[in-house]
Amino acid sequence: MRLSTRFMPWALAFLTTAMGVLALGSPAAAQNVRVGIVNSSTDVPFFIADAKGYFKEEGLSVELLPFDAGAKMIAFLGTGDLDVGGGAPSVALYNAAAQGVQIRIVADKAHHAAGLGHAALMIRKDLIDSRKFTDFKDLKGLKVAVVGVGSGDESVLNEALKRGGLRWGDANVVYLGFPQHPPAFQNGAIDASLTSEPFFTVLKKQGTAVAFARNGAIYPDQQSTVMMYGAAFAKDKPDLARKFARAYIRAARFYTDAIADGSMSGPNAAEVVAILVKYSVTKDPEIHKAVIPPVIDPDGKLNVEALRKDWQFFKDTGQIDGKVTVDSLLDTSFAEAAVASLGRYAPKR
Repeated sequence: MRLSTRFMPWALAFLTTAMGVLALGSPAAAQNVRVGIVNSSTDVPFFIADAKGYFKEEGLSVELLPFDAGAKMIAFLGTGDLDVGGGAPSVALYNAAAQGVQIRIVADKAHHAAGLGHAALMIRKDLIDSRKFTDFKDLKGLKVAVVGVGSGDESVLNEALKRGGLRWGDANVVYLGFPQHPPAFQNGAIDASLTSEPFFTVLKKQGTAVAFARNGAIYPDQQSTVMMYGAAFAKDKPDLARKFARAYIRAARFYTDAIADGSMSGPNAAEVVAILVKYSVTKDPEIHKAVIPPVIDPDGKLNVEALRKDWQFFKDTGQIDGKVTVDSLLDTSFAEAAVASLGRYAPKR
């Protein structure tokens, strides 16, 4: 197997004609599946499924293509240039659906467990040290980095603002991909951010920002990221879509068995860390050992109520017209078929 270590910008990835830019080697006869990733720790099921041979066993050859945010995958899922996407359910998704693009939300990719979460509201350290920031109310007027326009992290920021008696618009939102957060704090371009792992831990190690509150404390059990299928993949290639879901659920279970007591300390932890070092943009194993691991449902179950709450925020802020609902985009049949085939999840002893 050959894995390129060059992570290209999302647009460039689609301009290349070489199917192997980030091709994850498989036999020539294998069916190719293009998958959008966001270069965060929530991509781990895709990495594990390839490393453990789960995709290969299903006859799939998977190509991972990096994007700054899940919202930027939507157009490519709609055209069929992407088969699968993994990112936050966003305004772009609902607006595309309103235009007739039939993307489907199929499974949990990560959610913020109550009180924990694999992301956090980070505050520039000098603001903490000088006590210019002491509580959520101090978000007023600050430059806060969020991963993408119309992303679920906007809804998390809205919850943080409400905790300080503030409203949407009281903070100055800056849209930056997660890998850009550490340099932005270093050069003083931002005051705060909502940053996902492993960049949350990178920031702590860098020492330029402090984790003020985990996303799971700000917005308990938010459905932060989902796995999505493009319409052509779900409708025209249902057999491949079922095979992909089965490999994905197997990987989510292997990953879940790496987690114990909210840390990377379960039975499979060492192997998962090694896989993350190999596949992700973060090559320091100590960072992967130290991260707050995302919670991924081992049966792929979604928190539909949280999705509806974010949808309502998007509607209230005028970002969607509300013609397309969350429920109209759900298709849990692929994950359910995988669970029926594999059996219910049982923790590794």
